[in-house]
Amino acid sequence: MKAIWNQKVIAESNDTVVVENNHYFPAHSINKEFFKESNTHTNCPWKGRASYYSLEVDGEQNQDAAWYYPETSHAAKQIEGYVAFWKGVEITE
Repeated sequence: MKAIWNQKVIAESNDTVVVENNHYFPAHSINKEFFKESNTHTNCPWKGRASYYSLEVDGEQNQDAAWYYPETSHAAKQIEGYVAFWKGVEITE
């Protein structure tokens, strides 16, 4: 699977985990040069506290377009540390 934004592959993996129709990519599969830490956090009742990344590709920014759970609840351990996308990021095979 590939995550593409602004015509760049920002993540690629054969080992994504699908939860609630979102592909979660292993942390080692993201192209870190495009990711900037964000101060945004949200809470999911069953997964835990999410942290966010903003994307920067060719001078364009996509605020909080990726999220991950540094520590999950027991029910979501399979995605702990994995990264998922929204806000126009295309997920393709």
